[in-house]
Amino acid sequence: MSCCLLDFCRVQELRQVRDFLFQSNKPAIVSDESKDQPENELTWDDSDWGSWESSEKKEDGPLAEEEVQQGTQWLQDCVLSLSPFSDLLVIAREQKAAFLTAKWQTDESGREEMTLAVSWSGSLSAEEGECVSSVICIPLASQKRSSTGRPDWTCIVVGFSSGYVRFYTENGVLLLAQLLNEDPVLRLKCRTYEIPRHPGVTEQHEELSILYPAALVTIDGFSLFQSLRACRNQVARAAAAGSDAIQPPPLAYKKWGLQDMDTIVDHSSVGIMTLNVFDQMKNASILGGFHASVKGSPPAMSQYITVGGGPFTGFYYAVEGSSQPLLSHVALAVASKLTSALFSAASGWLGWKNKNEEEPAQKQKPKVEPATPLPVRFGLPDSRRHGESISLSPCNTMAGVTDDFGRVTLLDVARGIAIRMWKGYRDAQLGWVQVSEARGEREIATSPSMPRRHAQFLVIYAPRRGILEVWGTQHGPRVGAFTVGKNCRLLYPGYRLMGVNSVTSQGWHLHTQQVCLFDPTTGVLRSITIPFHLALSDKKSERAKDMHLLKRLTTLLRSRELDPALMEREAESILQEIKHPAIKKQALESLLSSKNAPVSCLTHITRSLLNSLKEQDPEAIDESLLQLCSSQLRLLQLYTDVQLLHSPDNSPTETEPLSVSGIEEDLARIGPILRRYIELNSRPSVSFANDPGGPLPVRAFLSQLEYEGGELRVVRGPDTDWTNLGSFLFWGCLSGQSPLERVCETLQQSGISPQQLLSLLLTVWLNREREILKRADAMRNLHTLLNTLSSMKGAVDESWDVQCVSPWWQQVRNACIQSESSGGALLAALVSDLAAKNSITSLAESKFQADWECVSLELEQWVVCLRQLEDVLALQTLLSMPSPQGSPGGTAQRCSVKSLLESGRGGVADSVAKLIFRQAVVPEVLKDVIQRRVCKQSPEEPGEQVLQQTDCVEKDNVELLEELLVCVCERFPHSLAPDLLWAHCCWEYVVQWNKDPEMGGYLEWSVEYLKMISNPHIQLGISTMMWNTFIVKRFSAAAFLMEKVGKAPKDRLCRRDVGMGDTAMTSFLGSCVQLLQTLMEADSGVEEVCAPELSVEEAWGGAEGPASIAELALQQKAVHYPLVQHHCLLASLLSAAMTFSLRLKPLSLFDSKGKNAFFRDLTSIQLLPSGDPDPNLVAIRQEFLMNVLTGWVKTIGEAEDSSSVKSISTVDWPAMCMELASLLQVTADILRRHLVWELYNQGLDLRAEEVMLAVEDKDVLGSQLLVLTGQRLAFSLLHSQTQTKATMELLARLPPTLCTWLKAMDPSELRCPSVPLQQSSRLVSRVIEMLPENHAQYSIALHLLETVDSLQEEE
Repeated sequence: MSCCLLDFCRVQELRQVRDFLFQSNKPAIVSDESKDQPENELTWDDSDWGSWESSEKKEDGPLAEEEVQQGTQWLQDCVLSLSPFSDLLVIAREQKAAFLTAKWQTDESGREEMTLAVSWSGSLSAEEGECVSSVICIPLASQKRSSTGRPDWTCIVVGFSSGYVRFYTENGVLLLAQLLNEDPVLRLKCRTYEIPRHPGVTEQHEELSILYPAALVTIDGFSLFQSLRACRNQVARAAAAGSDAIQPPPLAYKKWGLQDMDTIVDHSSVGIMTLNVFDQMKNASILGGFHASVKGSPPAMSQYITVGGGPFTGFYYAVEGSSQPLLSHVALAVASKLTSALFSAASGWLGWKNKNEEEPAQKQKPKVEPATPLPVRFGLPDSRRHGESISLSPCNTMAGVTDDFGRVTLLDVARGIAIRMWKGYRDAQLGWVQVSEARGEREIATSPSMPRRHAQFLVIYAPRRGILEVWGTQHGPRVGAFTVGKNCRLLYPGYRLMGVNSVTSQGWHLHTQQVCLFDPTTGVLRSITIPFHLALSDKKSERAKDMHLLKRLTTLLRSRELDPALMEREAESILQEIKHPAIKKQALESLLSSKNAPVSCLTHITRSLLNSLKEQDPEAIDESLLQLCSSQLRLLQLYTDVQLLHSPDNSPTETEPLSVSGIEEDLARIGPILRRYIELNSRPSVSFANDPGGPLPVRAFLSQLEYEGGELRVVRGPDTDWTNLGSFLFWGCLSGQSPLERVCETLQQSGISPQQLLSLLLTVWLNREREILKRADAMRNLHTLLNTLSSMKGAVDESWDVQCVSPWWQQVRNACIQSESSGGALLAALVSDLAAKNSITSLAESKFQADWECVSLELEQWVVCLRQLEDVLALQTLLSMPSPQGSPGGTAQRCSVKSLLESGRGGVADSVAKLIFRQAVVPEVLKDVIQRRVCKQSPEEPGEQVLQQTDCVEKDNVELLEELLVCVCERFPHSLAPDLLWAHCCWEYVVQWNKDPEMGGYLEWSVEYLKMISNPHIQLGISTMMWNTFIVKRFSAAAFLMEKVGKAPKDRLCRRDVGMGDTAMTSFLGSCVQLLQTLMEADSGVEEVCAPELSVEEAWGGAEGPASIAELALQQKAVHYPLVQHHCLLASLLSAAMTFSLRLKPLSLFDSKGKNAFFRDLTSIQLLPSGDPDPNLVAIRQEFLMNVLTGWVKTIGEAEDSSSVKSISTVDWPAMCMELASLLQVTADILRRHLVWELYNQGLDLRAEEVMLAVEDKDVLGSQLLVLTGQRLAFSLLHSQTQTKATMELLARLPPTLCTWLKAMDPSELRCPSVPLQQSSRLVSRVIEMLPENHAQYSIALHLLETVDSLQEEE
């Protein structure tokens, strides 16, 4: 763990930046080869490589030398500033500058890296002859509450040789400019807020300091922050309005005249400091003598340090709080009354002028306020030494100073003395790195409540030697050195984020770079990382060395290609060298958790370490480390022993019978369903290449076992780790590859409790079910293992009474009933039941010598458990059926005895309903399957006969479903009663429809299942629950939408308001009608049938959980029949309007009572319409029903013409309209006459004759049909395209009255004018029968009959 340089950013377009800044010095001719170089490679210039070959070409030597210097040292002539967040870099020279902002891009290897690219470039000078002399980038904090410490924007402050200080945005927009002094700006520096590290430290405020040759200007950070934000907002508003009229906010500053120094080139503002009482009395005695007076409280002073010449370093102190700063307008008002002001304000603003005053403003110089004299308090006099730069440490306690003698001096800021000096660093550049101690590093030796320590490191870059060094302060050694280029720049901002205080900084984590090295040859920015322990010394250096050794061991363990012997020697050597017990323990834990170290290596190293600990002084030995070594060595030995026992050489050679005697009958009984279960669960599954298939790694073994109080305990982890550990211990025994007795003996000697061994054994058996079921000898091996584990000490309590439940066998039952591996659980239960019987028998024989009969509660528990497991096996076999192609599909559901018991009485029916949905079984088909199950029952073994008669061959999906479903229904005769199964299927389909309302078929099938329920109580409850839970909300939305648009809405509106398309909405409304009709029928039949009593199978009587759907249905309240009928009426109207695309405002067909009753709870009593309705409402209702009949007739006609069968024909719309007419108080005979007329109009004469029989008012119908007959005859005689001579002669022989009447007819009203004459003749005959002889048009009817007959004779 040492210092390191890390590349974190790369500067793009560096060549373009150089060419832009040095455009005036660029040679006129550029070689072609240079164009092919990468833009960041500025080191090489091969334009004059052949100059040494001929001395005549040396004439242009100075030019070539200048080009090389420009290509490598150009950055030294520029002014640079990097934002502390590294998101903005400013490079300036003379009048020009380039702003580079951060962006992320992907390199060739696909890795994301940060780059700095040019975002703005241009000229910054506004006065003639002025140049950029200093630049600083100040990030400003965001004022939003959601801010986490990232800057809102960055302000670029530029100082010029004319004395101006200008403020810019990242885009080069000038915010404000100010002339603070007429001398050149030497240096700009900033100080931002830092949280005080200790309670007694004075809180420092933010400040921007500007150094001139003889003056120092400081601007308060809060005032500057608010002014810059205001200026930025004004610029944004002015840009949006297209105006240049800006009123900059006032800005306050302090201006000090630095005295008693010959030359000043750099400075540092230390901040506010307060003297202690002793220093205050000492200074007062020196300055005032023996009789000097001392104030009660020490004054607060701002400390400034300057470097230059005469003296070499000067210390200035300005007393705070003498007066308030003056703003610009106040300063102008009282300027004549003040001779020297401690605080003054900006008296001139440049860049913000009106267009009318543009010329005078450029000629008139702003007024410059005089400086307040500030004498030097003391200094470091050295007449020959001249300081060049000063760099203040982050904690403001030390400062590094460079001079022209090539020395670096370390100053104690508080005492004002030089405490250290380095030589041989000419033109050095300085920076500081502050490192905090990690939170976990001191917890070993000290209290964790101690404050975190910080270390200061001085970074020195010596460009002449091309080396970067890191030194510990104050008297620390050199802790790092790096060879870098000779033309780099060390960038040390020394500040962070402006606009922060003690309140807003809470919870912020500022990620800033303290020191960066910029290499212009590659364009790379590098950060310096220094570990904290390099600042430690004496005894702490031992711990630092131990930490370094720990890091070295970690690196060694990560290497994969290292030789195991070499790794063993290196790791052992490192562990022996570590001194601190806590770190040695940590190193041993890292070694034991390594995945690359072999077990032999770990055993040897742990034993060696244990031996070395035993050789030490007993009082100096760390007990925790000694216990760790001892326990881990025992675990490693156990791992080795078990691994050797599972090797192939130890496999048993004796032959034993594969079956277990005593359970042959049980296996024969469950054989058919078990074979079907194996067939359905042995389908190929996906496996991954990186899945662990080898033995258990030693680190996984060690992580799951631990010694606690001298006993070995297995730590229960994730199921996968638990299974892997159990497989490591028992899989060789179950598969017959390891000696069972020796393995059990080894595990018993290890100290693991029999209960945990039993849990591991059952976990392996149940979780590796697929492999278990393929092995014929697995049950025999399991039986042997169970007997062996049961005989261990502590397994079965010796005081166990056979009339009580044994905790040992209860653990087996709990594992079986909780497992979802139904086949493996049933086989394990059979074997365990046999072992338990043998154990009970042997125990009873030892206690009772006489004749006895064993009736044990334990045996009763096994009977119930086996029955439940057999039922679950049959159910799981059914649920494992694969989904057919085109079905909804989904993952096959897994179940266990425990999950069924916890799911309540409806758990079985719910699981089967989900399977039926996945299989997409048609309700009629399922009904036939359930009805046929009675014929296939057997009184002795009802669930087995079907399966025993079939082989495990590939069957049709429907046949296989029928076979397995009948088997499950016979095992659950009560839980899967037909009505309960239909109820759960109905509910499952409506739930699936609610998830995807576009699947209207789901809701249709749900209603079909609802109709199949025979008990009206259950049917009524399910209907009510469906309506309240899923239907009424969408139904009301559909009604309101249709009321709003006044017609059948389009697809977009349906999706927006109802959540489904127009086609799905049509199906939905039709299902609503069916649902409400079923609800009314169920309500009518409730009083005739008693409520059913729901029962459950005896083995499943202990089921507890949520109430089943049937139980909830029986708890529903009775509905109000008229209100249901009222909603059914509305649903029929909506369905008709959507089916035939009719115009309708459905709620407008009802009065106020009818409207208010809609969408109320169906169990409530509502006021419904009564009495005679409004005639206008009746007319609207009648017109709508007639339109429905018209739409139905059109649909029927189109279907018969195209010979296609449409689903729309399944609804008997004429009958529905007659029912609606009685409810809407519309005369049904009018609708019948309209229907007859529409059918004749469509040419459906036979259907019309059937309906005509029910018409009561024959006279009106005869008059209507007479007109229709005339239209048909007029089309045949007058408008037909194939008029013959005979037709013309017949027309001439017609009576004038009939001819005139026919010409008045309009055949275009007929949808089917071309009708056979035979049908027209029958129609005229019907009309004559309906019209009385005294009717006014009776004679016309007779003439029509004669005309039709004549036409038939001519044909």
